[in-house]
Amino acid sequence: MRSVGIWLSILFALLGLASLSVHADAVVAEELPPGFQPSTTNVNGDKFEFQSDNKRVLNIVINSLYKSKEIFLREIVSNAADAIDKIRFQSLTQPDILGETTDLAIRIVADKERKLLIISDTGIGMNAEELKKNLGTIARSGTSEFISLLEDKNADLNMIGQFGVGFYSVFLVCDRVTVASKSNDSPKQYVWESTSENDFTIGEDARGNTLGRGTEITLHLKDDALEFLEDARLGELITKYSEFITFPIYLWKQKTETMEVEPDEESNEDGVEEVAEAKTKTESRTYHAWERMNQNKPIWARKPAELDGEDYKDFYKAFTKDHDEPMAWTHFQAEGDNEFKSILFVPKRAPSNFLQKLEESMKKVKLFVRRVFITDDTDLLPRWLSFITGLVDSDDLPLNVSRETLQKHALLKSIKKKMIAKAIEMIRNIANDESKYLEFFKQYGVALKLGVVEDTKNKDKLTKILRFHSSHSEDGMTTFGEYKKRMRSKQPQIYYVTGPNLETLKNSPVVEVPLARGYEVLYLVDPMDEYVVQAVTQFDGTPLQSLSKGGLLYGDEDADEEGKVKEEFSELSSWLQSTLTDYIEAVVVSTRLAKSPTAVIANKMGLSGNMEKIMNAQALQSGENYMLKYYQSLKKTLEINPFHPLIKALSEKVKQDEKSPELVQLAVVLYQTTLIRSGFELSDSHDFAGRVEQILRSNLGVSADAEAEFTVVPAKERTEDERDATAMPEEVEHDEL
Repeated sequence: MRSVGIWLSILFALLGLASLSVHADAVVAEELPPGFQPSTTNVNGDKFEFQSDNKRVLNIVINSLYKSKEIFLREIVSNAADAIDKIRFQSLTQPDILGETTDLAIRIVADKERKLLIISDTGIGMNAEELKKNLGTIARSGTSEFISLLEDKNADLNMIGQFGVGFYSVFLVCDRVTVASKSNDSPKQYVWESTSENDFTIGEDARGNTLGRGTEITLHLKDDALEFLEDARLGELITKYSEFITFPIYLWKQKTETMEVEPDEESNEDGVEEVAEAKTKTESRTYHAWERMNQNKPIWARKPAELDGEDYKDFYKAFTKDHDEPMAWTHFQAEGDNEFKSILFVPKRAPSNFLQKLEESMKKVKLFVRRVFITDDTDLLPRWLSFITGLVDSDDLPLNVSRETLQKHALLKSIKKKMIAKAIEMIRNIANDESKYLEFFKQYGVALKLGVVEDTKNKDKLTKILRFHSSHSEDGMTTFGEYKKRMRSKQPQIYYVTGPNLETLKNSPVVEVPLARGYEVLYLVDPMDEYVVQAVTQFDGTPLQSLSKGGLLYGDEDADEEGKVKEEFSELSSWLQSTLTDYIEAVVVSTRLAKSPTAVIANKMGLSGNMEKIMNAQALQSGENYMLKYYQSLKKTLEINPFHPLIKALSEKVKQDEKSPELVQLAVVLYQTTLIRSGFELSDSHDFAGRVEQILRSNLGVSADAEAEFTVVPAKERTEDERDATAMPEEVEHDEL
């Protein structure tokens, strides 16, 4: 009897195991789409050997063409889209060719239980011979030729792209790949399988015709590539690389929903069931369903005439994830030897770190090849245009090459040239609306100025659309061209002054005479302006002249009158020259001062005071700034105002006693205060403070030797108790356990 019980226990255990096994299969079935039968068994059929150089090719594919494993999904989806496009094109003239499989789509399923990733399409499909030709032969012209092209750094990269090696990127993530395909040309469905070693097998699919038409690729993933079975990771890659594929891409995703359930019925002590008070009860249910991953449409593939402003605004928000509408955009198509389409946008406002983190700001233009995202790490636009975002989609660039290889492609130079021209054209169109352009310039003016400095080919175009503050208008801004139209009779130069802000420049001593005489002065308050005026020395034949530097001309100078004034103050000029010989190069009678007694003027080739401050403030400079030290060592010119009472009084004092120590002291202080007022920095502020103190002592009747009556109270030593209270506790070493 006991043995019967044991056998019954074993039988029930076996039945339990069987039940568990069935349940496990049911779980797997629930996680896969209905009727989905992935190919998992080894293929029985004819075996073929790869070409002898196959291993070398795969090595190059893995180590040279592709730097990231994730690229495999981009390549497979791109191939699937091409296959669908071929059958779609044929259906235009042969509507019946689609048969019952009219749903043109790409579907992706992750089977975590068996570590399988399946990508299927309803494209044109392949028969046995086409499987052998397309997947078994890497290069139409021979593998050796392909390898030589890859290893040749000067090879025609477009030719490399024609070999179609994208499929082989699957071996970055799997050690076995199975390709099932059904073509309209063949009544049977065939399977191609390989482990990337030396051979591949082609045979009839034991499952029969499960596809109807199309191709199904099953990847047996390596253990280090299981991340590509996660829904989130797959969705991320589809959105990144294949968001604008024309045909729908569906992902079989796990979802969770919350649903209401009936409340539980309770029994009382007598066993009578009582209906509980109606209470809402919910529970979560997990299920799987298809979800389309590429909702956005590639509007750049359509003609601009077919789109309106709302189309561009909606696309911009979806493409950039920016909540604001774009300030402007341009949509164009280049034709000829290099065909591509592009949409470029100007965001409404510049980011807070604009032009501060160039490695990030340069990644705003995405490169697509036949609507497949390739990279955003390109040099399609120079850094001065890094505020522009958008995309370019080329039909001629090779799809399956690495970013490093693509950067060398000759077609990219042509694309870059066209895109820069279109970007400038877009900016100039904005300039036709002055109020809109002033807002643009407020956001991106510094970028245009950087373009003037760095882009010599387009410097003249950009110079014409620069804007500057001007004495002509308190609130508005002006251009060089508008300034020229308002120039005075015989005026030989465009006058400007640089500084930290408008208020400082308006009160600068160097603008007094030009403004008093009715000349217009440009106020350059942007630090970048200092570099602009070094790059733009003239506009339309008229030289630019800094009022802070030598070389100022009005065009109506009276040489005789100037000669008389110079003669009158020649003694003072000579005395100041000898007294301040350590500081200045020359003393001249000024033609730019009206209210101020003096001004310090830089050499025509020297630096303005504002530029010296900018160079001093360079945060990343290390060691000695020899260029700055050189320019600072250049002596400056002291200009004196012959009409100022202070200068007249100083001239009389010099005639009476030119060797007076007090007079020398006054001359040095006069130069130092003028240096500050002219925008320069003192090299020795302690010396300046000491001289001012001596003048104050003299005027207040305080002896030059008198010292402050200050009694020093020495600080007390800490007591023993104070030292013990603040002493750090000694670290106690513990034996290791």
